[in-house]
Parts: sequence; C-alpha cells; structure tokens
Amino acid sequence: MVALRTEIDIAAPAARVWDVLTDFGAYADWNPFITRIEGPLAPGGRLRVRIQPPGGRAMTFRPTVLRVEPERELAWRGRTFLPGLFDGEHRFTLVPQGADGVRFIHAEQFSGVLVPLLRRSLETTTQQGFEAMNAALKRRAETARGRAGTARGCGSPGG
Repeated sequence: MVALRTEIDIAAPAARVWDVLTDFGAYADWNPFITRIEGPLAPGGRLRVRIQPPGGRAMTFRPTVLRVEPERELAWRGRTFLPGLFDGEHRFTLVPQGADGVRFIHAEQFSGVLVPLLRRSLETTTQQGFEAMNAALKRRAETARGRAGTARGCGSPGG
C-alpha cells in the first residue's frame, strides 16, 4: 500500500474553496493535474476523470464517488480493470482555519498487486501533481470572486 498526502493553507472561506473545487467545467482553466472531471457529484455517481501527471502521460479513469460533504470532503474510489489490481481512494478535505481560511488536504491511498511496481512513480510524479494542483487551487480560490450560476459537478455549464 502507498499513501500520499499533501496539505496547503488557503486564505479563502471554505465555501469559496468548495466552489472552485467542484466547478468541474473550469478545471481546464486552472488545474494542471486533474484537467477534466465529468459526471454527477453524488455518492454512487460515476465520474470521468482525466489527469495529467507532470512529465507523464495523460490518463482517464472512471471512479465512483464515495462521499460528498459540501465545504468539507469529496472522495472517490478508482480501480484499474479488476478490483485488487490497482485501486485508489482519493480524498479532498477542507479543514476550517478561522473564519476565512482552510487547510486543504489532498490525499490518496493506493492498494493492489501493481502498487509495488508503481511506487516510485506514485511517490514522485503523482505527488508532484497533487502539489501543483494544491498551489493552483490556492491561487484560484484566493483570487476568485463570487461566480453565481455556474453549474456544479456536471462537467459543463448549464448541463
């Protein structure tokens, strides 16, 4: 098993950070690691997620949403081919830090028979991708203005 965990403090209210995090249609505009998410933002929903690891090949996978707690946590589980081969439980957690700030925790726990073969890549490239996304989320949330009317969790405005 390999567990990755990154953290960053963001000087923005949890509601704003959550809005940026769940505005899937805007990911291509700001997110260097997860460049696209489409699908329902609800437990049991299947997402289509495209990641672009730094210096690596882009990959698309179809995880299942596990938890959605607005302004607190979003989690999904992805699998490659068969359960137990290469599984990952991905979590975004927002921890309040006073009235106008949060600590953003970006983590994933990988398990399965292929994990030992991929350990080095996970601990370098994937970790770097998490950190790049965290920094971009911080910039976006700290400079964002209220954007009412943006569709959430559907992958495209209005849809």
